[in-house]
Amino acid sequence: MDKQTQLEIEAAAFRRIINHFQTHTDVQNIDLMNLANFCRNCFSKWYMAEAKEKGVEIDYDAAREVVYGMPFTEWKEKHQKPATPEQLTAFEEGEKRRKGS
Repeated sequence: MDKQTQLEIEAAAFRRIINHFQTHTDVQNIDLMNLANFCRNCFSKWYMAEAKEKGVEIDYDAAREVVYGMPFTEWKEKHQKPATPEQLTAFEEGEKRRKGS
């Protein structure tokens, strides 16, 4: 596979995952963190870091708007639910594992 085709496939896969994130708002970030060790915010940080690597300055809010499809505050108001005690416990346990405690 040539580099341009690879780049186009990777870009299409990126657009699909962004669309998936934007259309599956019932999946909370804490669930993503608990299951996959990354969430929409992580993805936003990766986007921002890759932009910086290419010499493109984009702030965190702008990167989150790319991922969320709207300003984060709007997404949070519309879609974010309070974390359950079970979700918080799972998150805390995951944090301990990630930190090697």
